Amino acid sequence: MEPDSKAAEPGKGAPGEDTAGDGPVVKGATGDGAAEGGTAGGDAAGKGTAGDGAKGAKKSSGKGGGLRESVLLVVSGVVAALLLHMFVIASFDIPSESMEKTLQRDDRVVVNKLHGETERGDVVVFTGWRDEYTIKRVIAVGGDTVRCCDAQGRITVNGVPLDEKPYLHPDDFPSGDKFEKVVPKGRLWVMGDHRSASADSRAHEKQEGEGTISEDQVIGRAFAIYWPFSRATVLSTPDTFARTFTNTR
Repeated sequence: MEPDSKAAEPGKGAPGEDTAGDGPVVKGATGDGAAEGGTAGGDAAGKGTAGDGAKGAKKSSGKGGGLRESVLLVVSGVVAALLLHMFVIASFDIPSESMEKTLQRDDRVVVNKLHGETERGDVVVFTGWRDEYTIKRVIAVGGDTVRCCDAQGRITVNGVPLDEKPYLHPDDFPSGDKFEKVVPKGRLWVMGDHRSASADSRAHEKQEGEGTISEDQVIGRAFAIYWPFSRATVLSTPDTFARTFTNTR
């Protein structure tokens, strides 16, 4: 995929594990006391010392158990985090301006891998045309006819014009290239929000799928920006995609 249109996955790390040590062994002193003193007082002193030793051993054992529990909790947390990352959510960096104004360079987004069926308007991360992670907006799904442009310069899906002002780059327009495509079943037509800076479906019409991507290539739907904090927000589906497009797939 062109460098300006791929999404890069940041590095991963996991905390290390602690280890728990054994408690000390404490001896009592009854034998010495009875042999030398031969008195009840010596006996009592011996018993008292043995009792203290047992208490010390119990105390040490309790500390060791607590440490082992802490280590177990840490390891369980690491395993849970790894499983979440592998099967449920992932984080991606935005390396270019191809999705402005929605996403800016160096934004970090959270992707839901269990997002279900891909819908029009979704911002998705997928394995791109060069087997690189790429992020674009889904404009049309399998069975749709996507066209540019109508008399007002708008992209239409099944004849329904899209109002793209809320997410397009403010200095851009729906498309400088004219096209009309019937999206094959099981495939998606995707475009960047900064149309003049995005190598998307329009740039790959001569390749397999005629510019579309397979739904199986989708890694997940980007649902939030989490970094930088000043731009943290939820990525919702634009209202224009809530309309009826008369395609039941």
